[in-house]
Amino acid sequence: MKLTLQLRLAPDSEQSKRLLATMERVNEAATFAAAVGFKAGAFNQPNIQKLAYAKIRSRFDLSAQMAVRAIGKAVECFRRDKTKYPTFKPHGAITYDERILGFKGLDRVSLWALPVGRMIVPLIYGEYQKERFDRIKGQCDLVYRKGKFYLYATVDVPSGAPIEPTDFLGIDLGITNIATDSDGLRRSGSEVKSVRYRHRRLRAKLQRKLTRAARRRLKLLSGKESRFARHTNHCISKQIVAEAKRTGRGIAVEELTGIRERVTAGRKQRAVLHSWAFSQLRQFLTYKAALAGVLLVAVDPRNTSRTCAACGHCAKENRRSQDKFRCVSCGHEAHADINAARNIRAGALCKPPVLSDCVALQHS
Repeated sequence: MKLTLQLRLAPDSEQSKRLLATMERVNEAATFAAAVGFKAGAFNQPNIQKLAYAKIRSRFDLSAQMAVRAIGKAVECFRRDKTKYPTFKPHGAITYDERILGFKGLDRVSLWALPVGRMIVPLIYGEYQKERFDRIKGQCDLVYRKGKFYLYATVDVPSGAPIEPTDFLGIDLGITNIATDSDGLRRSGSEVKSVRYRHRRLRAKLQRKLTRAARRRLKLLSGKESRFARHTNHCISKQIVAEAKRTGRGIAVEELTGIRERVTAGRKQRAVLHSWAFSQLRQFLTYKAALAGVLLVAVDPRNTSRTCAACGHCAKENRRSQDKFRCVSCGHEAHADINAARNIRAGALCKPPVLSDCVALQHS
């Protein structure tokens, strides 16, 4: 399976200027190549290269391979939409390949930059990237974000040996409890909700002021909330996969595709519902399960919150409140999320499950 590694560059002030100048020039050249190709009705790499390559070399003072990469960026956009030509932002990401990038050991990288020539830039990364550093091959994307430079490298990582499960760990996803499993463990979402509420209230307060200090504060807050939620989802997904692997079970989750369109909420609840990362936790579970060799399946979520996990009776009256479940048929009582997680587990055991992307990754 493929993973993307984020490596931070640590250039000095002069190197930063060179990198920014290079990104601006390459994006300008990519916009030029897109305009030339669109005007001529040429949308693939060979045709645009015939029309624009020489002009890009002379007009933008780029190396041969960097000119090719600029044209390639325009071609990628035409693959998605040929009805208009794109214009690229000055500091948009640019692609480096083996001809214009080379790693010098574990802590430095050689990059082509303007004015024409190579420069050696230090690298900073963590243990996660270090374990997979030797797998980096092919091209990397140079990204400039909030005053910092990053290299994004795609690596092929072998999936773990598939575990043939005899049982499943059912996972019910929600807002009050982010993830509840069929063993009865609930992972509360109260901390995430409080952080998001606090940030939402602070943003509204600062946006009303419209002062220079308020704008600076808003810029500092940008992304903080999403980083917190992302960290929380990483921790939860790691715990779930570890527990499933330890017990030799697969993981059963709800198929939540289109949940935002299906679910309606009152005005006060819309911000909570639509700011929660429904798909992010699922994505993390998918790739972590593939790495661990744990089978992950998606189960139809219909009526899982109304069906009794003990007798199978389904009725709207069974769900007394957000957290209380009491079967009107057999009297079984349980926390509503735990009952739903057990129904999800049963769905994976009894019905042909909809296999997630994870399964395809495991067997590729």
